[in-house]
Amino acid sequence: MTSVSRALPWLLLAVLFALLPKVLTSNTAITMLSMMSIMIVFALSYNMLLGQTGLLSFGHAVYYGLAGFLAIHAMNYIVRNKLGIPLPFVPIIGGIGGLFFAFVFGWVSTKRAGTVFSMISLGLGELVAASSLILRGFFGGEEGITANRTKLPSFFGYKFGPQIEVYYLIAIWAFICIVLMYALTRTPFGRMCNAVRENPERAEFVGYSTQRVRFIAFCLSGFFAGVAGALAAINFEIMNAQSVGAAQSGSVLLMTYAGGAGYFFGPIIGAIIITYLQITLSDVTGAWMLYFGLLFILVVMFSPGGIAGWIMLHAPAARAGQLGRLAPSYALASIPMALSLFGAIMIIETAHHQLVKAASDGPAMHFFGLALNSNSVLTWAMAVGLFAAGVIGLRLVWPRISDAWGAVSLARPKGA
Repeated sequence: MTSVSRALPWLLLAVLFALLPKVLTSNTAITMLSMMSIMIVFALSYNMLLGQTGLLSFGHAVYYGLAGFLAIHAMNYIVRNKLGIPLPFVPIIGGIGGLFFAFVFGWVSTKRAGTVFSMISLGLGELVAASSLILRGFFGGEEGITANRTKLPSFFGYKFGPQIEVYYLIAIWAFICIVLMYALTRTPFGRMCNAVRENPERAEFVGYSTQRVRFIAFCLSGFFAGVAGALAAINFEIMNAQSVGAAQSGSVLLMTYAGGAGYFFGPIIGAIIITYLQITLSDVTGAWMLYFGLLFILVVMFSPGGIAGWIMLHAPAARAGQLGRLAPSYALASIPMALSLFGAIMIIETAHHQLVKAASDGPAMHFFGLALNSNSVLTWAMAVGLFAAGVIGLRLVWPRISDAWGAVSLARPKGA
């Protein structure tokens, strides 16, 4: 592979970061792009533990949130003491903060792996979340800590008041972090992280300390999570107790696993999709958290490799030029899949309206423009019927998909 072909994906990524605000010009879209960029860095930092080193953490928000608080305090300190540090350097403070806390907590938690590590990370996460409501001087209590980014010294004339300026600041930092984290996966240390994940006993046998490898990976992960936390502090100009809580840790776990922890680009896909759903679904339905739980369950059950794993499953067929053989069976399966999805959403929304809204708003509800009655047996029969018809249809169509994959495997040249 030539240097030009290696650099091409990164050039395309840089162009994508630069041009997206030119296409999606609304303030809402630019704010969403900023949040997606932050979550991409956060999810990739988490994947350094889960996907690269095999460490399942339930408290990764600790390093994201604590670094965000440090960044907020640093911004206020710079303004108060009239220091000449502009806003683009604040993420470095957050990264160092995340590295410090990862060093302190990681020294204890990485001495063990597997379930013990997960339980320690969960305990540390709950400890910090509880402290956030007690140590009001640092965390600000329930109100949190605020800052004003525009009061910091300008950077080449930019005060970072408009959201578009903030987006480009976040995008530049996100691009740098993505490149650095990918470069780490290609180093001997990155390969050793994979060895510790796959076979820690053999890694110990060839002379490597698995605890030291886990500890270094943990510290590096904390650094990049700290950068993400500082970018969040810059974007929102506020940090509160939610940023260090279990919900934030669960969110990054969902992003990473749903996207595909086994592939570098998996967390990027997961961060984009989950962030988009978090922003849009919360405005559409009050049961949006239930959809995230169901999404996680479906991924674990039917696509353990995540979205990236499902995409890469088709890579050999694409190289052999056999994707066209799969298209008809996929198109046929899309019909019952759409029916089952529509029926499942109808069941959830009808149940949510009946349990939460019916007492105040009455049984009448609207679902995709349809006027329905949540008390009506017909409404429930329609929802359950659509879902059942879709599931039965998928079971009937599934042999066609299996046959199509069999034909692709037979037609694919060996080694393709």
